[in-house]
Amino acid sequence: MFILLANNTFHYFWSKSQLLEYNEREISVITNEVSFQVEKTREGSLYVENILGRDLRIASLAIKQSLPPTFQEITNVQLKKLAKEVRVSHITLLAKTPGDIIGVRSSDPEEINMSTKGWGYWYEAYQQLLALKPVNVGKGLTLPHYWSGPIEIASSNPDHIDKWGYYFDGTTNYIINPYFRDNEVLEFEERFGPGKIIEAYTKEQGILEISVFNPKNFGKKSEVVHLNGNSYIRISARPIWYGSYRYRNIETDTSYIKKAVNTKKVQSYNDTLNKKNVLKTFVPVFPKSGQPFVIGLVYNYGLIQDELRHELFMHILLSLAIMLIVFVVSLIFSRSITQPISYIVEHVNEIAQGNFGRHLLLKRKDELGLLTENVNAMSTDLHQYVEDLQHSKALIEYQANHDPLTGVLNRRFLQEKLSSILNQAVENREAVSVLFIDMDRFKQVNDSYGHTKGDELLKVIAIRINNSLDSERSLIIRQGGDEFIILLRNHDQDETKAVAEKLIETLKSPYTIEGNEFYLGASIGISRYPEQTRNMETLISYADMAMYNAKKNGGNKAIFYSEKSMHSDVDRPRLEAHLRRAIEHKKIDVFYQPKMKVDTEVVFGVEALIRWTDEEFGNVSPAIFIPIAEETGFIQPLWELVMEKACEQVSKWNQSRSHPLSVSVNFSARQFLEPELMLQTVKKILIDKNLPPQNFEIEITESILLNNSAEIVQSLQTLQDQGISISIDDFGTGYSSLSYLKDLPINTLKIDKSFIQNINEDLKNTEIPEAIISLARGLHLDVIAEGVEKEHQKEFLLSKNCVLMQGYLFSKALSSSDFEQFLSNYEGQKNPPDFRHTEKGSS
Repeated sequence: MFILLANNTFHYFWSKSQLLEYNEREISVITNEVSFQVEKTREGSLYVENILGRDLRIASLAIKQSLPPTFQEITNVQLKKLAKEVRVSHITLLAKTPGDIIGVRSSDPEEINMSTKGWGYWYEAYQQLLALKPVNVGKGLTLPHYWSGPIEIASSNPDHIDKWGYYFDGTTNYIINPYFRDNEVLEFEERFGPGKIIEAYTKEQGILEISVFNPKNFGKKSEVVHLNGNSYIRISARPIWYGSYRYRNIETDTSYIKKAVNTKKVQSYNDTLNKKNVLKTFVPVFPKSGQPFVIGLVYNYGLIQDELRHELFMHILLSLAIMLIVFVVSLIFSRSITQPISYIVEHVNEIAQGNFGRHLLLKRKDELGLLTENVNAMSTDLHQYVEDLQHSKALIEYQANHDPLTGVLNRRFLQEKLSSILNQAVENREAVSVLFIDMDRFKQVNDSYGHTKGDELLKVIAIRINNSLDSERSLIIRQGGDEFIILLRNHDQDETKAVAEKLIETLKSPYTIEGNEFYLGASIGISRYPEQTRNMETLISYADMAMYNAKKNGGNKAIFYSEKSMHSDVDRPRLEAHLRRAIEHKKIDVFYQPKMKVDTEVVFGVEALIRWTDEEFGNVSPAIFIPIAEETGFIQPLWELVMEKACEQVSKWNQSRSHPLSVSVNFSARQFLEPELMLQTVKKILIDKNLPPQNFEIEITESILLNNSAEIVQSLQTLQDQGISISIDDFGTGYSSLSYLKDLPINTLKIDKSFIQNINEDLKNTEIPEAIISLARGLHLDVIAEGVEKEHQKEFLLSKNCVLMQGYLFSKALSSSDFEQFLSNYEGQKNPPDFRHTEKGSS
């Protein structure tokens, strides 16, 4: 088979080579003859053109003798009659006017009042004739008082090709312009040009098309001349001089024509054009005189393929007959030797792919029989080993993720899987509810009856919880002791409440363990994703806080987490004391959320956000400690501390930046109670921290604008006069009057994040953001959108030309070190670390 295939392949390529060589010889003969005809046509055309030019001079002399010396005495009818007498197509008289030379009389109506100022070297030739100087434009035929222009398309009527003559000896006030038109000009080329030989060759078998290309203009934008209200391409600028161009492939042909001229070698390629497999060949021709040209020949490559296929078919038929004989002989041997080996190999491959246990049935007493027995034994041993391994792996995985006492999922599973559960909820646009359950009075049972009965009781509790839940949309996890966590997927708030109430009813039913009856209750805390937070740990923490709130309120009930209800339980006096010490010792942190100019991908500024982590209370939300600071009077030193840290940090960053960052700080209404003190403090901090006013922005809420007193307006105006920008935060959520908004000293409106986050992928709920953007544009204010978390929200804002944004799509608020890393990566490689995960609080 190999020898036959090699022979067929060799013969195929040898035949192909022979056919292509024959094709090349045929193309060479054709192109040589076509190029010869083109060159001869050029030489003949120049000869004929000079004869026509001399004939036109003779006609000019005859016309001069027949006409008066001034064109005003001549009529167009007179010129029409005279043209027939001197046997020219038309006669035009050209006369000089201020700034132009125009056709004043003509037997051709198109020539009358025709301007020649834009005709290039033609206009220059007219000026030289009128100055009684020999014409030296370098083209056409020059004789005493006479010049004949080259054959060209008529600018007065591009449907015609003319040969013109121009005579002026100073005895008339006009140039005599007789000319021949169309057939009188082109008769020589039609009779003796390359067109006929091209037509003859294209009738031969295989030759589909012959073209003579102008390499200077082919593939380039057409050199269109716009004169006298007409548009046309000059003959010399035509991309194709002779032949047709039906098999069009302009981009490829342009590159091959250029390559042929540059290398002075024949170029060719094979392609499918006009549903035919063709071979295109380009032959460069460099005549002794005149511009080089390229002859393109399109050959029906399918003829070569048909011949090759015919020969290949005959060889394949012969090969098939020989291979059939070989196949019959090999089949006899394969049944006794190769077939059993193939059978064994196939089974070994199955074992290699993990398919164990099946035995081979091959009754032979030779080496193949012994090999079969060994393969069967190996398959049996591997099958048993894999079963034991899978059983052990399943047991280990189960023990790793399940509580050994109750059999429900454990805390390790929650830590590993909660992130993926929340990501899946984001993809499916589902809400997730977290239920934190703690059994009331369980400790008393455990202390009174021992841990053994307590463990039995926990098993019953787990079974009751499991039986009360929809297994497809819920997960039950034992947190530890008598605490359980339940995750409910795709449950709204009402469904979550119903599940919690059902659990309370189920878990308060009596328990009987070894004849002893127990009565327990359950306190349940509930938190919701994403309404309350997008942080996993915070989500569980909120549910835990809500559970303790339920216990404090008597137990045996379910309570949803809410900031208002949770904050009311904070130890207010101790929290105030801790806050005072934190401000005194400057243990308040400032985080920085990037502000993005999205269209240019530039970080142009940051918003300074306050954070407090207490040793006892942990991370305290700004929503808790800022109201306390305002009520106790701590807000002034707290505000000053934030300003000093933020301005110092941003000033430090700007020292190494070519484009400085701006920093915005939130101002409360308390700062405006003493406007003079506030203005002095701002000015002093900016000077002390070396931060220019134009890099500082204050953010105020709409509630401050409600007290639109003259003092507040004056304070804002003073800040703005110093170069400080003023922004209205959370715009759209307050009650400011739009009628006087335009009169306030404001630079920027910040669209509240609630409006942005309501925009869904179908671009619904866009009316308010769009209205605010339009309002800002109308008031000549900048506008920035905060709370941008989704790609479609960003794209909507960009479509409305709102390019300033901030939000978790780009980054959460970062510590100074994390922000430096973000800035370095973002501006260095445009590949910032992912700081988009949410955090609790954004104030």
